[in-house]
Amino acid sequence: MEQVKPPLLILCGPTASGKTACAVRLAQRLHTEVVSCDSMQVYRGMDILSAKPTEAEMDGIVHHMIGVADPSEPFSAAIYRDRALPVIQGLLEEGRLPVLCGGTGLYIDALTRPMGFSVRSDPDLHARLMARFSEPGGREALFAELQRVDPESAARLHMNDARRVTRALEVYRQTGQSLTELNRLDAQREGDFSEQLFALRWPRDVLYDRINRRVDDMVRRGMIDEVRAVMAAGAGQTSCQALGYKEIASALRGEISMDEAIEQVKTGSRHYAKRQLTWFGRDRRVRWIDAQGRGIDEICDEILNIYHNNRGNEASIHG
Repeated sequence: MEQVKPPLLILCGPTASGKTACAVRLAQRLHTEVVSCDSMQVYRGMDILSAKPTEAEMDGIVHHMIGVADPSEPFSAAIYRDRALPVIQGLLEEGRLPVLCGGTGLYIDALTRPMGFSVRSDPDLHARLMARFSEPGGREALFAELQRVDPESAARLHMNDARRVTRALEVYRQTGQSLTELNRLDAQREGDFSEQLFALRWPRDVLYDRINRRVDDMVRRGMIDEVRAVMAAGAGQTSCQALGYKEIASALRGEISMDEAIEQVKTGSRHYAKRQLTWFGRDRRVRWIDAQGRGIDEICDEILNIYHNNRGNEASIHG
């Protein structure tokens, strides 16, 4: 008899869609804890920028993978997976269903889909590639190399994307295989969990209005001071990608007005939500739950009914 894989319940989807509140209520009803799947909530001192849930919003539910790194530290999907898996395993061993919550699709895939993270970064090679990228003509030369050895990655990446271009070349130089080929091999392998993914669906104009209002709230709560503090402490290559950081930092340096910066944060957040909708829209595992005009308990009822029905069907198939 084939063994049923351990379960995960995952709340994903675009920013400002209400994932956190839903995950907290689900965790309360399931007597479990929440594991964050957000690439910026891992950083300490970026509470407002990354929209970390406050103590009040957590409502007594333990949240993992929040504030586990300094902003100066690099963080990746591989690091995330290595640190989150023991937390998930611990909850499963206690007989509790892990509730994952976040909008970073790559982090969710890192946990639920086999991926080529075994190719660890070589610090010396990485430093040489980054140095070459910064030299006159280096960017063009490295991108031309990527076009030769991994044309599919080159087609989806921008020449100026130093981090991803150098990573793809680093993988090829270490393994002799392209990142595209490794990803193709990964896709043929099964993951370790039986995951169910849910996302909250809003009309696009309503979602964008929720985003705009949340940015205004973030400003009121002290986002500008938080950016100033992160600038003083030194943001790393990863943490400075947080929505709002570059825009507010630019205003603090006097390059643009603060009003312009805030409008740019809103625009950037809406664009990010659109990319998230595209990412999760392509994932056939995601079940979209209508949220407009419904209370949190009604939404959770629907999610739990679907989850338990699917879990029961899976058990009967394997039994």
